[in-house]
Amino acid sequence: MAAKARHHYLFVAYPLQSHINPTHHLAKQLASSTGAAVTFSTAVSAHRRMVSSVPNADHEFNNGLITYLPFSDGNDEGFKPDSMDFKDFLSDFQKNGQRNVSTIVGDLAAAGRPVTCIVYSLLLNWVVDVAEEHGIPSVLYWIQPATVFAIYYYYFHGFESIVRAHADEPSFTVSFPELQPLQIRDLPSFLNVPVTDTDSFNASIHNSFKELFEILDRGQEDKVKPRVLVNTFEAWETEALASVTEIDIIPVGQWPKESNTSYLFKEDEKKYMEWLDTKEEGSVVYISFGSLSVMKKEQKEEMLKGLKESKRPFLWVVRKDNREEGEGVIEIEEGEDGMVVEWCDQVRVLAHRAVGCFVTHCGWNSTLESLVCGVPMVAVPQWSDQCTNAKLVESLWGCGVRSEVDGDGVLQGEELVRCLELVMGEGEKGVEIRNKAKVWRDKALEAVAEGGSSDVNLKAFVDKFL
Repeated sequence: MAAKARHHYLFVAYPLQSHINPTHHLAKQLASSTGAAVTFSTAVSAHRRMVSSVPNADHEFNNGLITYLPFSDGNDEGFKPDSMDFKDFLSDFQKNGQRNVSTIVGDLAAAGRPVTCIVYSLLLNWVVDVAEEHGIPSVLYWIQPATVFAIYYYYFHGFESIVRAHADEPSFTVSFPELQPLQIRDLPSFLNVPVTDTDSFNASIHNSFKELFEILDRGQEDKVKPRVLVNTFEAWETEALASVTEIDIIPVGQWPKESNTSYLFKEDEKKYMEWLDTKEEGSVVYISFGSLSVMKKEQKEEMLKGLKESKRPFLWVVRKDNREEGEGVIEIEEGEDGMVVEWCDQVRVLAHRAVGCFVTHCGWNSTLESLVCGVPMVAVPQWSDQCTNAKLVESLWGCGVRSEVDGDGVLQGEELVRCLELVMGEGEKGVEIRNKAKVWRDKALEAVAEGGSSDVNLKAFVDKFL
């Protein structure tokens, strides 16, 4: 049964594309499937990028489904890493964001549209204070896998000492309750912050996660389980979803309908889609390291070397902002079957019949998009949750392989060739990987269909506020 219009959800997203997209997907799905009123808010800098670079922006942002109200975080041009300390930025962001989001909530109430629940993503712990100030509930939207949530939970509930004690032993195995055994190298990078480090970017993120789980612990004091919405599918992470019994973890994974980087870059979409149309089914290697990760010049050289040696057609995304000073555009020589673009609509590319493998940094948005499109992966994780995601791809889901890098963190060309042959070749392992990728795709399709787990869970979440 659709929710009555008096229910009004305010979604607040941190101004990074990897945070905005999943939060925006969920906001649109909640509005369309339940009939609830929804307002979406992110910082002015990110909102401007959204509106300025989306085709048919008037239709997208003024269609009556969602109201968009950006807030000022005090840095309306966005975070400038060259001239701004991240710790100071985060402090300003919290102070200004808290005040201005509170004003939005107050203005909506004054206009006869009171917010009845605030849904917030990561790095926005202060939103809980805004909700408490106005006497309304707030719910965390965890935009990483449930396995990563469980790891952080247990790290801050008894496992910190053992992880820290073995931080320099990549192959040391940690056994968290109900999860598959994980090596230190499989854990989120923000867990491995030295105790003496209090000022770095990594320390700021680590402390934000620590505070977040303290907030969730506080929520248990009323003997009511805190609720956390998670961007995953029930069938994908059954054990992880059940592993933290103190919290009501609700999987509401959505089928992504827009690219992970669609608000940041523009490219002639017709060219690369027509190029894909000329390729055989499952023959193309797609390479992208997302909207944030940086690929060093040496890594690009090795990547190109491996792609050439593999003799497979490839579509490679190299962002304009991922070029070192004096570094030119990667050139494809005559006779080589490849295309290099600054951006592409990733979901459309992954859904194309020609794409047979995704070489990815394993950010969760990219991993999820690859899974729901049934495309096997070669994982090249770098930081944050990416190493855990790569472990899930290789060991839990069996739909890809984690590459090995050298001492400088570079994926050598020969290793790329080996991984591509393993995933795309005709050997028994390759067939198994490709079949499993299709299995997980089908489970996601079942979940988002009417009456599927994600659909039922989202509607049940809304019904709890009736």
